[in-house]
Amino acid sequence: MGLLQRHATGSKVRLKHVPNAKRATVQGEIREHVQPGSQVFTDALRSYNGLERDYIHKAIDHAKCYAKGKIHTNGMENFWCLLKRCFRGTHVSVEPFHLFRYLDEEAFRFNNRRDEDGQRFVRAFEGIVGRHMSYRQLIGANAPE
Repeated sequence: MGLLQRHATGSKVRLKHVPNAKRATVQGEIREHVQPGSQVFTDALRSYNGLERDYIHKAIDHAKCYAKGKIHTNGMENFWCLLKRCFRGTHVSVEPFHLFRYLDEEAFRFNNRRDEDGQRFVRAFEGIVGRHMSYRQLIGANAPE
């Protein structure tokens, strides 16, 4: 699941691997990360029905059109396209037990896309200092170490 916060100086994305696209799951994530009263633009998935109580919710039905002025999901669709391109080209094979890591990597890349390479490297390095992953964790072995 992805949430995109639009901003003139650069949109930011937040991703989470969720178990399903049911209303309780989807709306729970939205309510956790989006401030009540915010504008929320979605596609026509029925799981978004009911957001009108707490948000200014507008939906776009992709069977009819892709945008009505500022009501669109094009930014998030762009991110999904970039993510799929990475999965098919860069990563080739994505293990399900590592999916959240791939999502984090692509969100980091997208959210820091305007930084210079050096800045992005320093931010990435700061994020890994003090972390450890054993080989067993890397390959998804369930046996204790």
